[in-house]
Amino acid sequence: MASQNVVEITDDNFEAEVINSDVPVLVDFWAPWCGPCRMLTPIIDRLADQFAGKAKVGKLNVDENSALATRYGISSIPRILVFKGGEQPVDSVVGVVPEAKLATMLNNALNG
Repeated sequence: MASQNVVEITDDNFEAEVINSDVPVLVDFWAPWCGPCRMLTPIIDRLADQFAGKAKVGKLNVDENSALATRYGISSIPRILVFKGGEQPVDSVVGVVPEAKLATMLNNALNG
């Protein structure tokens, strides 16, 4: 991962990093073989840097963490879920979307 601010989310650390986080968390559900997921990577890196200290930005490899992919019904990737202090996402989007859209999702979670 290019940005040091991107958190690797796994089945093992999901509860600590996402559910119990005191800041909003954007989770990118992705896989290395997914072309659109790779296209989204630089956007995720920029968001992680932009929101450092205010929100978390993480990537979850669905091939390595299938329990979470199943739990959240991830059938298409890339899939972005935004969490704010709980198990249920407060926002989500599927596919490659503009950076501004993802920034708005995070800002809404911060301000909501």
